Formats: sequence, structure tokens, C-alpha cells
Amino acid sequence: MTTRREFLKIAGIATTTMVLPAQASTGPHVDSDRFGVLADLTLCIGCRKCEWACAGANELSDYPIEYYDEICVFEEYRRPTTTLYTVVNRFPATANSVQTDVKVQCMHCDHPACVSACIVGALQKDPMGPVTYDADKCIGCRYCMVACPFEVPAYEYLNATTPQVRKCTLCSDKTLDGSGKPACVEICPREALTFGKRSELLEIAEQRIRRNPDIYKDHIYGEKEVGGTSWMMISGTDFKELKFPEVGNESPAVITETIQHGIFRGFSGPLMLLGLLGATMKAMKKDPSDD
Repeated sequence: MTTRREFLKIAGIATTTMVLPAQASTGPHVDSDRFGVLADLTLCIGCRKCEWACAGANELSDYPIEYYDEICVFEEYRRPTTTLYTVVNRFPATANSVQTDVKVQCMHCDHPACVSACIVGALQKDPMGPVTYDADKCIGCRYCMVACPFEVPAYEYLNATTPQVRKCTLCSDKTLDGSGKPACVEICPREALTFGKRSELLEIAEQRIRRNPDIYKDHIYGEKEVGGTSWMMISGTDFKELKFPEVGNESPAVITETIQHGIFRGFSGPLMLLGLLGATMKAMKKDPSDD
């Protein structure tokens, strides 16, 4: 049975959590010249060199590049992990599509649900495109993992002392200062990945689709999904068949922030919680007649 001392301890933690300011915003704050990446899935050959380059750039592993020649990994669908910020999945040809290899990583949404959900500001959307992460601020609540519509953030559950949330940062250490491209883009042998201004990438995608309607589906994934993303894709196979989620054109953050603003306006949330705590404590108070 919970003692009054234990109850007060739990109540204190809950109250503190509710008083913490949610990182809600009034909308995306992005630069019109922000950069991004266009992935042309009709050009990807599944070589997985992007996985090797990403692992090296982020010091995730030191496997030789030959290690990534193994194709047995295509037997199961994979998601990014704490040691793999990007993975390539293969979808065999069907009656309605050709074999398609798909690179999966953080989409770097214009209005990220993960940033909105983070109560301490460990995740931030840079106006130039990347969604970055500050491990020193992170408290391990993992709300970002629940909020992400693409199920990208991964948590170091096996790291008992300094666990972090891990995900692609669009090589922000290089891209934000203009010193280089993302490692995956630099190494792609087929130039299936193009780095540049998002507005220009959209023009490139539209031109390819318009000039080759028999090759491409008339859909730029990421142009409008969840309000727009910095990582966009074009394909000859319907995105539904490639396990891309149907997420709509509005960011989930719009809904969560509306709720957050309603709760925290005038500290109504904490006041309601304190009222609830008072009523519960009164109910828990020992009745002398029970002795």
C-alpha cells in the first residue's frame, strides 16, 4: 500500500513535470532557402554505401565497406537504430512495380512532432533544415519516439549510465556551416541522392516526373507530408507499397501544441493537478474511527 510520504513524493514529481514548459511553437520557423535531400528511388541500387558512410561519419561502427555488400539484410524490413542512423530496404518487383531499394532515415520535418513533444528542448529544428539533438539537455522521457510519425528516434536502452536518443542529424556539423554535404550524399555512386536548396530540389523532382511520366509516380513524398520535410523522395513504385506511412499534410505537432497551449495557459494544468492532489490526500487521511 502506498504511504502518504510515498504519495507526496510521486505527486511532487508529477507536479514538476506539468510545470515544465512544453517546447510548443506557433508553427514552423524555417528559412525559405533551407536545404534538404532528394532521393530518386529509381536510381538507387541498394549498394548500402550510404550506410557505411553514415556509420563512419557518426562513429557508429568501424566495419569495412565490404561488410555492407551482404544482401541477406534485405530479407527483413529494417528501421534505423542507435547504431544505424540510416538503413536500406529492398522491395521485390511485383505485377505493378519494379524492384525498389529505399533508404530510410530521419525526414527532418519542417514542423517536427519530436521537437514539439520534447519538454526540455533537447531536440531543435534549425531554420536551415536539420533537426538536431542536444544530449546534455535530454532527460530520457522518450516522448519524441512516441510523437514521430515515421518512428525514427531510437533510444540506447542498453546504455545504463548515459543513454541518448539517436537519429540522423543531416550531418549538421558540415551542412550548417557550408563545409560539406551529408556523408550519404557524398558517397552515393549513382547520384540517387541530391543535396541542395529544398526549393530547387522540388523543381528537379517535378521536372523528372514531368519528363518521364512512364517511369515516375506523380508524387513527391515529403513535399507536403506532415507539413513538408527536408528529405524528399520520388519513385516508380507507389509509396504505399514501400511502407511509407500515410501521414496527411498537417504536422501532428499542430494538434499536440493546441492541447499544450490549452493546458498551460494561465498554469491551469498545474492548478487542476494541485486540486486533485488535495482531494486525494484528504481521502487518504486516516479516519480515527478506524482505530
